[in-house]
Amino acid sequence: QRQLVESGGDLVQPGGSLRLSCTASGLSLEYYAIGWFRQAPGKEREGVSCIDSVKGRAEYADSVKGRFTISRDNTKNTAYLQMNSLAPEDTAIYYCAIGSGSPSLREYTYKFWGQGTQVTVSS
Repeated sequence: QRQLVESGGDLVQPGGSLRLSCTASGLSLEYYAIGWFRQAPGKEREGVSCIDSVKGRAEYADSVKGRFTISRDNTKNTAYLQMNSLAPEDTAIYYCAIGSGSPSLREYTYKFWGQGTQVTVSS
């Protein structure tokens, strides 16, 4: 059974850091582009970052550039999202997703999604 499982979400103070993981089972992540998305309460889901399957080229939403870093470890079948300098506006459920085409920050690129992990930034 194919699965993407996100983990690492937590309650963190403003200015803090978290590293989210997206671990795949039943499939090999190395063949897919990976995207991270988030959905805050009352808002639409938005693309945060993505990475391609071959050269590791990454793209970021303007709101997280310089603070978030996406990476992947195909040997562990896991992708990561390192989040630094977190702010209350980063509070959201974070999802990872995979797609077979070129990566983008648009949802339609991705065909398979995880269930999400909650990130709350609050003092």
